[in-house]
Amino acid sequence: MTEKSSYEPGTPSWVDLSSPDLAASKEFYGGLFGWDHAEAGDPAQTGGYGFFTKDGKQVAGVMQQESGPPAWTSYISIDDVDGVAARASEAGGQVMMEPMDVLDAGRMAIIIDPSGAVLGVWQPGEHHGAQLVNEPGGLSWNEHTSRDPEKAQDFYGQLFGWAFNKLDDSQVDYWTFHLDGAAGPVGGMIRMTEQWPAEVPAHWAVYFACEDTDATVEKAKQSGGGVTVEALDSPPGRIAGLSDPHGTTFSVIALNPDFTG
Repeated sequence: MTEKSSYEPGTPSWVDLSSPDLAASKEFYGGLFGWDHAEAGDPAQTGGYGFFTKDGKQVAGVMQQESGPPAWTSYISIDDVDGVAARASEAGGQVMMEPMDVLDAGRMAIIIDPSGAVLGVWQPGEHHGAQLVNEPGGLSWNEHTSRDPEKAQDFYGQLFGWAFNKLDDSQVDYWTFHLDGAAGPVGGMIRMTEQWPAEVPAHWAVYFACEDTDATVEKAKQSGGGVTVEALDSPPGRIAGLSDPHGTTFSVIALNPDFTG
């Protein structure tokens, strides 16, 4: 079991789901990944925010959708929310939700990058992020999809100090992003081509690890979900794109234990 208790600033650390039907989402994701659910605290204080858990470890958050479409939101761990929010505006982004304290859990803001992708930033207090990663049912990867990845790289490089490495692949333009001193990549970025439907905006994609990608795809379909990208093999493992019964997209990956990239 790969457990995490802290994240370096500039590292994706958390994801949460805004759902129009919490009971239905708990049932779908619980059946798909074996997740349980726990309240984050007194609903009167937390607004009903809760945690998806696996083996007692927090893997993601879930809350009632208040506005906009249902979505998974990625969060980057940082040590100064207010400073990052200010830099985001200076670098051509927007601050969708101004910096705010979340009880004693931490401090957060929501930003929109120049391509329109929404991203959360999180300054940890008592809550540091996902406690189980790269194990079935755990968070595995965060990936920015963009029609102008060069512009996105400039923005995020200014914001988090990320360096980008383009992979040698003739089929897709793909970059991994890195923190100075980190052992490996902390996330990825892919260019959206004409193969992507025009109505699909730039966004941050979320990957969860699974034991068997094809079996997980079938289970999602039987539970009212859909398939957005058919299962395929990649160097890190076998991946597929899915949607839950409310149309919220996410991806799954059965990690290749021999992959060292």
